[in-house]
Amino acid sequence: MILYSINYCQMYPRVFIAGVRGGAGKTTVALSVIDLLTKKGLNVVAFKKGPDYIDSGWLSLFSKNPCYNLDTFMIPRQKVIQSFLERARGDIAVIEGNRGLYDGLDAEGSVSSAELAKLLGCPVILVVDCTKMTRSVAALINGFTDFDREVNIKAVVLNQIANSRHEKIITESIKRYCKVEIVGSIPRFKDIKMPERHMGLLPYQEHEETEQARHFIEKASKYIDGEKIIKIAKEANSLYASNIESSSCLDGKGLKIGVIRDRVFQFYYEENLEEIKKTGASVVFIDSLQDKTLPDIDALYIGGGFPETNVKYLIKNSSLMNQIKQKAEEGLPIYAECGGLMYLCKTLITQEGSFPMIGIFPLTLCMYKKPQAHGYVVARVDESNPFYEKGLEIRGHEFHYSKVIEYDKLPCFCFKMDRGEGIIDSRDGALYKNTLGTYVHVHALGCMEWLKGILRVAKIYKENKNA
Repeated sequence: MILYSINYCQMYPRVFIAGVRGGAGKTTVALSVIDLLTKKGLNVVAFKKGPDYIDSGWLSLFSKNPCYNLDTFMIPRQKVIQSFLERARGDIAVIEGNRGLYDGLDAEGSVSSAELAKLLGCPVILVVDCTKMTRSVAALINGFTDFDREVNIKAVVLNQIANSRHEKIITESIKRYCKVEIVGSIPRFKDIKMPERHMGLLPYQEHEETEQARHFIEKASKYIDGEKIIKIAKEANSLYASNIESSSCLDGKGLKIGVIRDRVFQFYYEENLEEIKKTGASVVFIDSLQDKTLPDIDALYIGGGFPETNVKYLIKNSSLMNQIKQKAEEGLPIYAECGGLMYLCKTLITQEGSFPMIGIFPLTLCMYKKPQAHGYVVARVDESNPFYEKGLEIRGHEFHYSKVIEYDKLPCFCFKMDRGEGIIDSRDGALYKNTLGTYVHVHALGCMEWLKGILRVAKIYKENKNA
């Protein structure tokens, strides 16, 4: 194991965009702030709190940089700090929270946005949905600032302002009763909004009218005071991290890890791909809709996404699907998460009909209108498999609208779900030869064993292939 110390002295200007609740407008404000700052010529690095792929995609699109995830359930606290210090190398960092500022797993607010803001010593800008409120907005703000004095709420952005009278009463109330600054006042737009779907925002990869979204954010950003936000960001204190294990101690030189990344399979933590590259391994991107054959690879990683909305296009590329199945039979290491798992099953049933998938796992999945599982998970490895040691505890998350409704024969499962639903009957980690399919999304910084396992089995596969 190689340890290294990050002990930077620079200030790391940063702000944390939090909401009074989920749906208050955090993403709109975060994107507006990023849009405004990038147009001022600043190099903005975006971060998203909690397990999230869709918001992260939009944050990346507007910042023109990869967006990184910070999560204290899946990732140890010191590694969260390390990741932030390592990746916040721009002029300013913008961190978007999730849910309400103080909402966590329990009454103590474990793994809440507030706890992350405190961990990173980050000034907070609170987004308040002002719908059908005036003076009460001031009382709400004071409740948030007084609830935990260690949370540094420096300013507010007022959202959904109806008219000038509405804004005037709220602004005067905040100036009279509160000790926070107003750095934005966004009106209620009637003609345009961000695209949404069942997991929140529509992924930008699927949004055909990205320019319309850009127009919306450009309009909203006009109501944000960028200079005040920059000043607040520069008031953040220095950060330090302790000695941490580095993935650079792992040897992946010469290995080629295939990653299916396209408009169908788009849910990847950027850190997972970066950690693969740090080992010296190459990441080879594959398009499930366009590529007819697999390139020369030593392992295949298929992330989550929305195969159900692209299923008619997926099945047109039967040559790639057939080859993936053939390679699985030959022992190619394949690690598939959520949407990737769906792709590897026998059949997928949607509102449009029943569609044949790759068929590595003899499972029929059906899509439902409501989530079949949603939240953090804890999985315990209790059966032998190519990727993980028995006894390992894996922390991750799941969010899926599909579930198993039929099966020819259940595959062997190597995960027992101590928290979460899994594939069926609290079991997950479906196995076939060197293929593992799971609903559990893992983060490499919180599960280095995931990376070690992929490299180990890829190296064995390559050696056997070349023998």
